[in-house]
Amino acid sequence: MKLYFCVMNKWAISIIVALVTLSTIGLMIIQVYWIRDAVKVKQAVFFRDVDEAMSHVIFELDRIRFEERIIQQRKNFLRQRDLQKMQDSLNRAIFMGLQNIISTGELDIFIKKTNQASEALKQLSVRLLGSDVGSSLVGKRELIDSLIQLELKKKKINTKFEFGVLSPATNSMILQKTGEYPEELLNESFVFDLSPLGFAYGYSNKLLLYFPNEKRFIVRQLWKLLIVSVFLFLVIILSFSISIYIINKQKRLSVMKNDFINNMTHEFKTPISTIALACEALKDKDVQKSETIYNNYIGVISEENGRLGIMAEQILQTALIDKGQLKLKMEPVDMHAIIEQAVKSKKMSAEEKGGKIEIQFKATRPQLTGDPTHLTNVIVNLLDNALKYNLNIPQIVVNTINSSNSFLVRIQDNGIGISKSNQKKIFDKLYRVPTGNLHDFKGFGLGLSYVVATVELHNGTISVDSELGKGSTFTIQLPII
Repeated sequence: MKLYFCVMNKWAISIIVALVTLSTIGLMIIQVYWIRDAVKVKQAVFFRDVDEAMSHVIFELDRIRFEERIIQQRKNFLRQRDLQKMQDSLNRAIFMGLQNIISTGELDIFIKKTNQASEALKQLSVRLLGSDVGSSLVGKRELIDSLIQLELKKKKINTKFEFGVLSPATNSMILQKTGEYPEELLNESFVFDLSPLGFAYGYSNKLLLYFPNEKRFIVRQLWKLLIVSVFLFLVIILSFSISIYIINKQKRLSVMKNDFINNMTHEFKTPISTIALACEALKDKDVQKSETIYNNYIGVISEENGRLGIMAEQILQTALIDKGQLKLKMEPVDMHAIIEQAVKSKKMSAEEKGGKIEIQFKATRPQLTGDPTHLTNVIVNLLDNALKYNLNIPQIVVNTINSSNSFLVRIQDNGIGISKSNQKKIFDKLYRVPTGNLHDFKGFGLGLSYVVATVELHNGTISVDSELGKGSTFTIQLPII
């Protein structure tokens, strides 16, 4: 039944993760469509504003050109009248001159001068009547530019533009703003008709308008929406990632908690059962009891009670560490003396397995400030693990050295070792290294978390160097006085 609920829980988490993933992807796709539609709307507004602005420009240009045409026609009329007066004067001069000619030679000279005067009058007529033709477009460049700038500014279109005037009659550009974008003007520009009364007689020229940074300008108008969208995307992705991480972490913690409860139950059950049996034996009136038997039973009860007390104290210490309430009684201590005391407490356990604990004191400055009780517990915990996780005859070496202003303790064993993937997790609370089908290693998974917390409270560090099947080496570094 428990396995069924575990499988259901696993499937439920997988389904939730899949649903949230699909929902997140769906929201992102919808957001992308919204942004794309917003770009299209902004583009349509841009086109509309350009058309409205250019309609005003065309209207103003036509008005100016119409006024100029009227003025030009009036000038031409006055010039033609003046030329006609000059022609009449020339004709009268010719008539009077012919009356005064006496010889053939004088006639030839008179004809020659008359032809010269007529040619000069003809050239003057061409200059006067055609002086504004051909030069009108050149003067319009600044006018068109200023009109377009003014109307675009009214529509809040503040971006670079290029314009040109195309003559359909000759299929050529007769006017450009800068001449930088001739191909773009012909292929990618806005096209507006000019009335035929203007630049080219009898033909409707085209006013072309091109925006080199059109797309950038449209996107720039949506920068707030884009920033908010990107921010929301990141928030959704980050929140989803954190949620998945928390779910997996809670799942691992739940498994570790269940393992801890099971281990604690078995660990407490053994001494409790032993104490119960000893008490039943002492109360059994059918069993003959001597002083030796009494002492043995009482010794068993005392030993198992001590085990219960140690386990309870370990759990309480871990709870205090989690709450930040672990108080240290800092005082000058000799680490060599602490190590000797810890080794002495575990020496018998090592000898029972046929092994030994070797001490190599190489540090010349073992004095530091710390809590002797908790520092002793740190060394005892590491020695206990070296003995517990060992399928061989235990060979444990404890050595000390000084490095700069630090005191280093190394505890080396020949146990089962720790894989690289597990070395980063062994200091986590409730974590126990998986041992496959082997169930010989008991414990709560609290020892190393207590060790690392205590070492850090002493402003020290702890590290591990291990390889599967070749043992482990734990190194503690503590600041010295």
